[in-house]
Amino acid sequence: MTKTIGILTAGGDSPGLNAAIRGVGKAALGTYNMHLVGFRDGFRGLLQDRTISLSGGELSGILTVGGTILGTSRDKPSSMPIGGQQMDMRNAMAEVYHKHHLDVLVCLGGGGTAKNAYSLIENGLNVITLPKTIDNDVAMTDVTFGFDTALGIATEAIDRLHSTAHSHHRIIVVEIMGHNAGWLALGAGVSGGADVILIPEIPYDVEIVAEAIRRRSRRGSRFSIVAVSEGALSINDAQLQAEAREVIEAADDKKERKKAKARLAEIQTGASNTLQLSQQLEGLTGLESRVTILGHLQRGGTPSAADRLLATRLGTACARFIHEGTYGVMVAARGDGAEAVPLEKVIGKRKVVPLDHPWIHSARDIQVCLGDRLE
Repeated sequence: MTKTIGILTAGGDSPGLNAAIRGVGKAALGTYNMHLVGFRDGFRGLLQDRTISLSGGELSGILTVGGTILGTSRDKPSSMPIGGQQMDMRNAMAEVYHKHHLDVLVCLGGGGTAKNAYSLIENGLNVITLPKTIDNDVAMTDVTFGFDTALGIATEAIDRLHSTAHSHHRIIVVEIMGHNAGWLALGAGVSGGADVILIPEIPYDVEIVAEAIRRRSRRGSRFSIVAVSEGALSINDAQLQAEAREVIEAADDKKERKKAKARLAEIQTGASNTLQLSQQLEGLTGLESRVTILGHLQRGGTPSAADRLLATRLGTACARFIHEGTYGVMVAARGDGAEAVPLEKVIGKRKVVPLDHPWIHSARDIQVCLGDRLE
C-alpha cells in the first residue's frame, strides 16, 4: 500500500533544510511511490492543519535555497501558547495526523525538536527526525546539516576582521553562535586564525586572556582576534551557575525550584555579555577593543556543498527507513552513511566539545589561548 508522509521543520532555520526536504520528497515520491504532505510553520502548522502539497514541482529548484519553504516555529506540542495559556495540544495534533492518514511524521530539527517529536511518539504517532542545527550539538550523530555552512560564514567573517584589527591595532571580539556547545566558535577560530577562542566547555579567566594579548603585543603583534561562543563563561560565572543548578536539584518544592531557576536565568543573562568582555580586555591591555556579533548571518544564505550532500543523503535514508517501516528514530550521520538511532537515546543529551578533542589539541599546539592557561 502507498504510504503517506507528513513533514515539518521546527526550531531555528538552518542551511540545508530545503535540501533535506527535497531528499526525503524525491526519494519518497520517485523511488518508493509514497505521498508527501508538508505542514507549515512547524508543530503549530500541524495543530492548525495548514498544509502544502509537496509534489515534484514544489521540490524543484530548492536544493540551493536557504531557510525552509515550509516555514518554522519554536512551538512545543506539550506546551503551546493558546489564548494566553500554555496548553498540551498533542491530542489535537494526533487528530490532524490521523485525518491525513499519515503513516509517519518527519520532523527536521535539533535537540529540542527531537524531544518534542518523542512526546508525539508517546501519544501513539510514528515519527522520524533529521538532525539540523548550526551548533552541531545534537547527540548521537557525527554532524548536523547547517553546521558546515555556518562554519564557513563565521570563518570568512574572522578572515575579513583581521585587516581591520591589524590596521587599527585593535582587539576584535567576535561573538559566534553556540549557547551550550563551542563547535562553531572553535572550528571557525582555528580555521580563521583567531588568537583567543572562548567556548562554553572551558570556563575562562579574563586575566589569562588579557596576558595572552599583552604577550602578543610585546612580540610586536599589536592586534588580536578573540572568537567567543555566545555561551562562553568566566570561571566565576561558571561556578555561580553550578551552585544555582545544585540548588535547583536539591529544591523540595516547586516555589523554591522556580526561584532557583530564575536565579540561574539571571546569572546566564549577565554572563553572556560579549560587550562586557570587550571592555574588560580594553581596560586590562590598554588596546582599543571592538565587538562584532555575527548573529543570524551565520544561519542564512545558500547551503554549502557539504551541507547539501549531507542533507540529501540523510533525507534519502529517511525515505528508505520509512519504506522499511522503521519509526521512532533519528536519522544520524555515521561516516559516509546513515544510521537509525532510537530517539530515546537522543533526547535529553547534548554533544559538546570534549576537552581532549583533536580540535582542542590543535588549537593549543598553535598557541591559541583558550582562556584557561597561557600556551
